[in-house]
Amino acid sequence: MNTRTAAIAELERRIGHSFSDRVLFERALTHGSVTKGSARIADNERLEFLGDRVLNLVVAEQLMHLEPDATEGALSKLMNQLVNYHACADAARRAGLREALRFDPSATKIGARDNDRVLGDACEALIAALYLDAGLPAAKDFILAFWGELFTTLDAPTKDPKTMLQEWAMARGMPAPTYRVVKQDGSAHEPVFTIAVDLPGLAPMTAVGGSKKEAERLAADAMLTRHAEGGL
Repeated sequence: MNTRTAAIAELERRIGHSFSDRVLFERALTHGSVTKGSARIADNERLEFLGDRVLNLVVAEQLMHLEPDATEGALSKLMNQLVNYHACADAARRAGLREALRFDPSATKIGARDNDRVLGDACEALIAALYLDAGLPAAKDFILAFWGELFTTLDAPTKDPKTMLQEWAMARGMPAPTYRVVKQDGSAHEPVFTIAVDLPGLAPMTAVGGSKKEAERLAADAMLTRHAEGGL
């Protein structure tokens, strides 16, 4: 048994599922660098699309169960903590997915196997493969098992809204948010800043604060809340 074969066996052991569709499983483990545009080899990019939706569904359902009194905005902020490429990458590592992935040697040399975005995408592909191979219960079991610790620490201090907004944007292939001063009022000793946060293709959000830092944080929070409520 070679090293990768052993890693695949270990992955199935950790996730508690043996794939009946081995072609599907191998596709979930195949990075786009392997295909190099060849239609004869299927990579995991399309599976990532499906896996992201399954992950969002399961996490949303679990949050509804765990936080019965939370508002829609509060639930969506918790979603941002749980559904991002860092969380997916951490789950991938704990599951043993990192070692089982199939890369072109050139991608391995530049560190793709340890890249959080690559691992996060592969984790979503694996979730999709579980869903297609054995239905929603199998995908849900994986998510609840490997996101379990995150669900138990939801009451821990959250990240700064600016950090959360940046991670949300990056997870969707967008550049980092930019902040600009719209207006400055008040005196030199008690200034009042109106700050706008911008993301390409989205309407800017503004907020007012007694410092630029405070106004930027409030604007980022407003953008996250607006996204949470389906306004983006």
